Order: sequence, then structure tokens, then C-alpha cells
Amino acid sequence: MMNQLVIVFLPAHNEEETVGEVISKIPRHFHPEVTVEVLVVDDGSQDGTVAAAAAAGADHIISLPANKGLGAAVREGLFRCDKLGADIAVMIDADNEYPAWQIPDLLEPLLNGEADYIMGSRFLGTIRGMRLNRRLGNYFFTFLQSVLVGKRIADGQSGMRAFSKQAMQHADIIHDYNYAQVITLNLIRKGFRMKEVPIDYQVRSKGQSFIKFKAYMLAVFPAIVKEMSRPVGKITINPTAHAVKSDRGKQKAS
Repeated sequence: MMNQLVIVFLPAHNEEETVGEVISKIPRHFHPEVTVEVLVVDDGSQDGTVAAAAAAGADHIISLPANKGLGAAVREGLFRCDKLGADIAVMIDADNEYPAWQIPDLLEPLLNGEADYIMGSRFLGTIRGMRLNRRLGNYFFTFLQSVLVGKRIADGQSGMRAFSKQAMQHADIIHDYNYAQVITLNLIRKGFRMKEVPIDYQVRSKGQSFIKFKAYMLAVFPAIVKEMSRPVGKITINPTAHAVKSDRGKQKAS
């Protein structure tokens, strides 16, 4: 099997203070059969996000003409990863809340042929600094997703996810404002194997989230109803498309 090209993409809106640090923490050489590139999807930033990403060594930068929303930025990121020839896409928020150094852990189930869609779970790992209202909102929407797909999910709103080639190509995100719930519902309904990996999470110390709690709550319900009302067909999955030789020592290296 040829090397697997992993493209790590970062949706970014006014993240000049943190995007470079996240890029610097992305492991580039953790397995001899894996090549890593970085893509930044600039969602209409009005600060120095693009310059900071370039200075930090991003391989690809795509700038949307205006702020379209996180769902639209993730949709664009998956589309661009596919067009750039990625075998695997990894999404991680650009706010430095999620542990970029744990990307090898996130990819392990996929590289072992155990899953097609992996989420980094804060609630299976470590959470520091999350406010009560956000924690309760996460619990509620995660529980709702679990009920709708009949599968236990621990952290349905994670901003750190990995996608097989097939998952990347078949993931439908029907909501521009947010992607977290609809993409999971969509992929699981299509038959993709989902797995969660514990991660170490800490609430951002720089910048400001552009997801507003009230708007989030009001926007997510209609999106979930719309997604669950849409007919979807099952995809024939290639379970070993990205399997590589096990090399835990090198996977742990950065």
C-alpha cells in the first residue's frame, strides 16, 4: 500500500492569536507510511489569521470571501481535502482548545481498520475550564444524537474529528452555522463506523468563540429535524482502505 496522505484542516475565523500555535503542534512524522499536510480554511477573517497560518507552515490556505459559518467552513475543508488528494481528513479547531499532538491517537482506529469516522472525546478524556451551560448543552445534544442513531455517543460536539476517504466524500453538512450534530447523524445513518478516542481538552485562553450559545441552541434543533427527515442510502464501506502496519512507537512520536 502507498503512503496515506493525511490532510489536517483548520476552520478559522479571526484566530490569528492561536492558529499558528495549533499548526506548530500538529505531528508531521508519526508513522513511516503516513504523510501529513495542513490546510487552513479562512472563514472570512478580518485579522491576521492568513498571515499567521502561512508563517506557521500551513501547506494550503483557502480563504472564503465572507464569514459563512462553521458548518460551511467544515464542508469546504472536506471538499478541499478530497480535491487535494487526501486519503484521510482530520479536522481540528483553530482556537487551541483541542490537543493537536493527539492526532496520532485520533487516527489509530482508522489506520487499524477499526473505524471510518473518529471523534476526539472530551468527556471520555479530560476537560478543563468548560462553563456549566456549555457542559449541559453538550450533554443534552449528545444524548439526543445517541437516541436518534441508537448508538452511545459521549461527545457529539467535539471539534476534533477524523474521516476516511469515503466518509470525507459522503459527509453531507446541511447547515452553514454548525456541523457537529448533522454530520454525525448523516454518517452513522449511512453505515459508517464511528468511534471515539479520549482527548485532553482545555477551554481557550485567547480570542473569542464565534459560536454563541443561544443562537447555537436555536439553530441546531431545526438542522437535526431536517437531517433526520432526509432519506439516506447505506454506503458500501471498504473497512481496510487505510490500514497500515502497526507501529505504536512511531505513532506516539511527534
